[in-house]
Amino acid sequence: MFSLKGKNIVLTGAAGILGSEFSKILLNHGARLIGVDNRENPESIRDIKDKNFNYYCFDITQKEEWIKLRDTLTKENISVDVLINGAATKSENFFESFENFSLKEWEEVMEVNVTGTMLACQTFGPLMAKKNSGSIINFLSIYGIVGPDQRIYDGSYYLGKEINTPAIYSTSKAAVFGLTKYLATYWGKNNVRVNAITPGGIYSGQNEVFQEKYSYRVPLNRMGKSEDLFGALIFLASDASSYITGQNLIVDGGLTVW
Repeated sequence: MFSLKGKNIVLTGAAGILGSEFSKILLNHGARLIGVDNRENPESIRDIKDKNFNYYCFDITQKEEWIKLRDTLTKENISVDVLINGAATKSENFFESFENFSLKEWEEVMEVNVTGTMLACQTFGPLMAKKNSGSIINFLSIYGIVGPDQRIYDGSYYLGKEINTPAIYSTSKAAVFGLTKYLATYWGKNNVRVNAITPGGIYSGQNEVFQEKYSYRVPLNRMGKSEDLFGALIFLASDASSYITGQNLIVDGGLTVW
């Protein structure tokens, strides 16, 4: 039931911190994976030698690039079964205060996080609907569904840089949740399932101050790890979730419970 054998999966953000781990676990579960990212020859996935892995480097905000990928896969008789929208971006001054956040950078982040996701869905959703089968999984954030506890960020650093949670991140992820629910009803009649996964804070280099403050807010008393998301990902990509659509699977150690 949880096997991905024979399923063709498109994953955006395939070379990212989480995406590179997702790529490996999806392949391990038998998928044929089409990885998409904007990095050429990324070190994070160089060790993937699986014959079922193909990597495409392009800007997901450009519709013509999606059309090229669609046409390439069509010529190779590859019908996409699952689309996973994992790509997201940060601007140059991502941690600037709300009052001083520039409109240009706001639009840049929205274009990748929201428009890039929309274009991916617009490319492969209709093909799934045509064959009456498919699963789309959009990645959100807890701060797209609840407000951040600003107190966590006093004295918090990531890879030596002072951090916060900017409004653009919350806004863009909330927008993708709206798109998720819309498309679940739009393509439901065609047996295309559209769901979301919301990770809590995943450890990837935050300093001890942040780890301690964040973990204190979590009932399971720790930050998440990339592998904590694997089960949810496999579940929604596989036939095990065949009667689930329009849902947001929250994997946050219980943070949003209180």
